[in-house]
Amino acid sequence: PEAVAESLPIAPVAVRTDLPTLDPRYTFERFVVDGANRVAFNAAMTIAAPGPPRFSPLFIHGGTGQGKTHLMHAIAHAFLAARPDARILCMSAERFMFDFVSAMRSKDTHSFKTRLRSADLLIIDDLQFIAGKDATQEEFFHTINEVVGAGKRLVIAADRCPQALDGVEPRIVSRLSAGLVADIKSADLPLRRAILARKVVDLPDPRVPEDVLDLLAARIHQSVRELEGALNRVVAYASLTGDRIDLDFAIQTLGDSLRGAQRRVTIEEIQKLVSAHFELKPLDLVSARRSRAVARPRQIAMYLSKRLTTRSLPEIGRKFGGRDHSTVIHAVRKVEELRDTDRDVDAAVRVLLRELEA
Repeated sequence: PEAVAESLPIAPVAVRTDLPTLDPRYTFERFVVDGANRVAFNAAMTIAAPGPPRFSPLFIHGGTGQGKTHLMHAIAHAFLAARPDARILCMSAERFMFDFVSAMRSKDTHSFKTRLRSADLLIIDDLQFIAGKDATQEEFFHTINEVVGAGKRLVIAADRCPQALDGVEPRIVSRLSAGLVADIKSADLPLRRAILARKVVDLPDPRVPEDVLDLLAARIHQSVRELEGALNRVVAYASLTGDRIDLDFAIQTLGDSLRGAQRRVTIEEIQKLVSAHFELKPLDLVSARRSRAVARPRQIAMYLSKRLTTRSLPEIGRKFGGRDHSTVIHAVRKVEELRDTDRDVDAAVRVLLRELEA
């Protein structure tokens, strides 16, 4: 008879319970880099690399929703990938304060100190929240010294640079400034557009028209978080309603969000920009000339006036040499039709929209 192989007991796989909760989307590969954030990105990559840290602490500052949290999570992801056994601790400054106060009340500050100072990578967000908290700042100062002195990595983020942290002790400001300070500036139009392009790739159904992305990038500039939220909202509403995403659907869906962020554009600005784009004089657009070289730019200017201003059709007509509102309606419909069939017209409208909405 065949010998039956003796089954060996399978050793249980140890599962770590001390790992931080990290957003899987926030990795270096998914961070869109340009001049506004390149220094912070490169610094984050450097401090996450294996081997002795080249600097510590790393202090990242920037406005709300500009990418600080993304970079901090990316640091943790990369460091953990390089050192799977590493101890990583991520917390907000508010959590630091809460845990410290709780430890003092329970007379167990030793456990608190040990937990933080034994971390190979300590990440603390929103440092501005410890302003004016003397006892918390005292402990935070000693934590910085212990972590950095032990050759470990410390990453801190705030909404302003160390010198602008009102209510934070000068010795803490000095200690933070002794490391590397990197800022993330507000995303400009090209970066906002690139972020949306990267975001669309991750969507289950990435069919979002280019002009909708142009609109979002131009109108929503307060933060990257709001920009991504607007895109998610448009896609979610389209999924729920079954409607096709286009410019009108995006404007209707986002409504007040777009109007609140929109810079007021005048018909005069539109006429000036359109005439310059087509190498005409502004007077040509209000003249009686009907040649195609003038009529087409005039129609595009009327289309843009209808889309970007709150002026009524008769008001727009009067601004174009006293033309009737029916002429404006015809121009708007004609340009909408040409944008679907004439690539040159569509490209010209896109360029003009970007310049007017930037």
